[in-house]
Amino acid sequence: MSKEKEWTFEEALEQLEAIVEQLEEGDVPLEEAIAIYKKGMDLSRICHSKLDAVQKELAQIVNEDGEITPFKISEEEKE
Repeated sequence: MSKEKEWTFEEALEQLEAIVEQLEEGDVPLEEAIAIYKKGMDLSRICHSKLDAVQKELAQIVNEDGEITPFKISEEEKE
């Protein structure tokens, strides 16, 4: 993967979906399929990393004092 390009989640996912389709068709030479697979794994890591970052961000809230605290749902709010 090119370290020069900063992929958005949507771009990486779109490229990953195209790679999956290409590999599922099965008419790619083995060497090319391996290179495509490696690119897909890199794109998968990018997507996972971005989702993980968003999950961590959403797991925190700013309280009344302006401090960042973990987001917790009390048992009363669940019902």
